[in-house]
Amino acid sequence: MKEKTGEVFSIAKDNAPVPGCTISKEVCGGENSITYFSLAKNTDISAEIYPYHKLLVVADGSVIVYETDSFRKTLEVGDSTITPTDTPVGMRTSDGAVYTEISIRREDIVNETINAGEVFKLAELVPYQEGKIVNMDIVHNDKMKFVVMAFDEGTGLSEHAAPGEAIIFALDGEGIIGYEGTDHAIQAGENFHFAKAGIHNVKAVKQFKMALLLTLE
Repeated sequence: MKEKTGEVFSIAKDNAPVPGCTISKEVCGGENSITYFSLAKNTDISAEIYPYHKLLVVADGSVIVYETDSFRKTLEVGDSTITPTDTPVGMRTSDGAVYTEISIRREDIVNETINAGEVFKLAELVPYQEGKIVNMDIVHNDKMKFVVMAFDEGTGLSEHAAPGEAIIFALDGEGIIGYEGTDHAIQAGENFHFAKAGIHNVKAVKQFKMALLLTLE
């Protein structure tokens, strides 16, 4: 991935819109590509037909996802959607937006609680449970997994290494990411990138929710 490693960062702050422009930055290529989009106010990405779904995660501002003039969904900070296939889909914004786009193949396994075209908040998909960690796979295949996790206060994941690179999206509360021997405080709206085989752990200082996007070779 073309992303800084081993430190807390912000997709929103690092990809601020440029007046009058739309900007895309691919951070991971391949069948499940990951791209950051920055749209200045009153800009538009015209509707086009794609043979795959797009999972959108809004980091800043608001964006309208539209298929036709009669169908549009407004996504605010923290909102997500999975776009349909084989129909024109475009994005526009009146006040600016920054979002992450993850391509999803038709054959990828998507959680049955989520339907294409619906707007949902990742943080609301999983509940907190006393003394427990709650996981939900949003989508996965043999090359990628996107999962949402809810940690009750005091719970966590012991030190381990992942078989691929990963980006954390902090969704709610406050946690500690231990990475290669150093602890990093992280809170809602911030991000973290693990290199492949990077030794890490997660601790919930308070109740903490995060999404984890794992890519595999």
